[in-house]
Amino acid sequence: MKIGVIGAGFIGRAVAQLALAAGHDVMLSNSRGPHTMSSVLSGILGVQVGSAEDAAKFGDVVLVAIPLEHYRSVPAQWLEGKTVLDANNYYPNRDGHIPVLDRFETTTSRLLAEHLPHSHVVKVFNAIFAPDLTQDARPHGAPDRRALPVAADDATAKAQVIRLLDELGFDAVDAGGLDESWRFERAKPAYCVPLDQAGLKAALAAAERTVELPAVERVRA
Repeated sequence: MKIGVIGAGFIGRAVAQLALAAGHDVMLSNSRGPHTMSSVLSGILGVQVGSAEDAAKFGDVVLVAIPLEHYRSVPAQWLEGKTVLDANNYYPNRDGHIPVLDRFETTTSRLLAEHLPHSHVVKVFNAIFAPDLTQDARPHGAPDRRALPVAADDATAKAQVIRLLDELGFDAVDAGGLDESWRFERAKPAYCVPLDQAGLKAALAAAERTVELPAVERVRA
């Protein structure tokens, strides 16, 4: 599989490392252009770099891992017909206040899906710290394997991403459609907490729409 990554931050780079180790081709990009990514090329063996448009065109699957405030900066036509992995999170102090999110009327993934009406958006990789992606990956069947939540409206795209997660070293829990993805957004019980499948299902079920838990202490990029 070819995986394009828009956003070469910690999450994007960690997913790239896992995908390359699983035998996939990966292109990373950032907003400043490939000429600024020499450290990425030297630090991640086998990765390709390009512009955001290059990465979008390159990928059969494209991971969007950028600050939520910039989600409209990705032109929708770049991602038409593609499975788009949404790792965005809403941090008002960083992104500015988004009233519909403050009022719990929609989800971060629904906002992205409305911006990308001809793409198949899957919420994934937002509820794990970047270092944990590489540290917690385990072979299929390992007793201490971590589970990650996945939400999507398109069943085919969701199944594709669940298979990819398995290849990268994680079990998956189907959290429903994009309108249910709030259950593993920031300040919910499942957010960035290492859990197996049973524990993750319980955490998703325990989430309350308008109740936000204290901030997770570790910094997530």
